[in-house]
Amino acid sequence: MKKIINNKRYDTETAKLVGYTSYSYPGDFTWWTEHLYHKRTGEFFLYGVGGPMSKYARRIGPDEWTGGEEIRPLSLKEAREWAEKHLEAEEYEQIFEVIE
Repeated sequence: MKKIINNKRYDTETAKLVGYTSYSYPGDFTWWTEHLYHKRTGEFFLYGVGGPMSKYARRIGPDEWTGGEEIRPLSLKEAREWAEKHLEAEEYEQIFEVIE
């Protein structure tokens, strides 16, 4: 997925995937997955996709929802917090500097 946000390009094809997490399975209305990407410029962004009862749902009519997807730029602090919550320690240390 490619998206321009605040005149900056975010592209899942060219950025490096550094981690992901998911809930449930495709086909379940509450299913979702999130992928953390790192751009060559040093910026991080989150690509998320999910079912019609997930946090990525989008409204298509009165009381009608469908699955959706989005790209959300993250600050370094937000990326670290996401990674601390969803990645194993070894994965985290490959991305961020850790203070002993």
